Amino acid sequence: MSLSSALNSVQSIFNNTGIQSSVVSTNISNSGNSDYVRRQASVTTSLNGAQVVKIDRAQEDALLKQYLKSNSQDTAQQTLLSGLEDLKSLMGGNDYETSPATYLSAFRDALQTFSASPSSTTAAQAAVTAATDVANSLNNASASVQKIRADADSQIATDVASLNSLLAQFQTANDAVKQATATGTDTSAALDERDKVLKQISSIIGVNAVTRDNNDMALYTTDGTTLFETTARSVTFQSTNTYVAGMSGNAVYIDGVALKAGDGSSTTAQGSIQAELQIRDEIAPTFQSQLDEIAKTLVSMFSETDGTTTAPGLFVWTTSTGAVGGTPTTGNVIDGISATISVNTSVITSQGGDPMKLRDGSISGLTNLNTDGSSGFSSNLDALYSALGTAQSFSSDAGISSNVNLMTYATNSIGWLEQYRSDATTASENTSAALSRSNEAYSNETGVNLDEELTLLLDIEQSYKAATKILNAIDEMLKSLLDIAS
Repeated sequence: MSLSSALNSVQSIFNNTGIQSSVVSTNISNSGNSDYVRRQASVTTSLNGAQVVKIDRAQEDALLKQYLKSNSQDTAQQTLLSGLEDLKSLMGGNDYETSPATYLSAFRDALQTFSASPSSTTAAQAAVTAATDVANSLNNASASVQKIRADADSQIATDVASLNSLLAQFQTANDAVKQATATGTDTSAALDERDKVLKQISSIIGVNAVTRDNNDMALYTTDGTTLFETTARSVTFQSTNTYVAGMSGNAVYIDGVALKAGDGSSTTAQGSIQAELQIRDEIAPTFQSQLDEIAKTLVSMFSETDGTTTAPGLFVWTTSTGAVGGTPTTGNVIDGISATISVNTSVITSQGGDPMKLRDGSISGLTNLNTDGSSGFSSNLDALYSALGTAQSFSSDAGISSNVNLMTYATNSIGWLEQYRSDATTASENTSAALSRSNEAYSNETGVNLDEELTLLLDIEQSYKAATKILNAIDEMLKSLLDIAS
């Protein structure tokens, strides 16, 4: 080997190790960055010696695709579970101590006590107070359900704004990738940025990414609606600040196509928006209907009649126009009746009423069943107590059994929520585990392993040392030649 060839080899080694050490150093400095994909300098050998020809990026499209899917599913499932937990909390948590079922049970007991002591004013007032607690629990539950819907609507608006922002960022990142690809420069940093934005998008909406010529990428929702193709498509939503029972929320439109809500406890939703739509438009309204069915049945069950006319008795309600509602006769859900149900002021002592009217069946003023004015009259109280245990016809639109007594129906409503929440919890554990496995598999292939990088850095150091030894040897030979020449 000539001295010039040796010098060229040394220069090549120095150039290669410089590039390699720079790449390894960059990898090490990003070892804790989950959005960074490991780089590696590719060295090839030719007649001109070894040289770094390109910087490879440890890209794994299949694993990234699986991660995006798992991330969308888990985000949706966790969002759904959070909404169900909120519904459970408004019912009093694990024991459901503030649920209508709990207060109905206390009211039934108070009614039985009053029946056993029909002359007791204290027992009468206790029964009225228990009835008031039932009405208040329905009022509070209805208001809380609608607040959950409003909160979901507000979060949808936030997510839509975030999605539009991310799509704009994606367009910038995608343009940078295309430009780097077209000019032949290193695309690694631009690809990292694009993948980072893509992961964030997948948390909000299920996304399918398609790579095209020149490293261009197009994005579609899981049902095929275009999210991004050359330019970001518009995602629109008109938020509603306040909800009442029976009100429908506005749809989310992607490129003019309405986004579907998720379905089921193991939700079909992909990303947070579809899960929030499911909470707002399916779960909360169904639970609201169950509350309305309980309220409707109470008004009807405790109504009074003279054989010709029927009027509300112990429980009254207000229509959407503000008028006092009559006795419900429809088999359909009366939207919002649980929000306005209250105890008739005719039996509330503090408002000039007489609680004994409950005993006598004279609350509405139509009749007086206690015609003799007997202090021991309990027939009406016994009948009302029995009615609470008699099967009723409930609307099937409320999603639970329709031919059970009121007490069972109220308990079944809690059971419906608890079963939904329990199934959603199991599903959330599964999606969380799937996301963890997907993330681990993706990180193992694309992430930085400090041990591997430090080992590679030692190999590069050895190459550098070998080059310096060769350079020293050449230096000695040149000195010898100059000494001979002189």
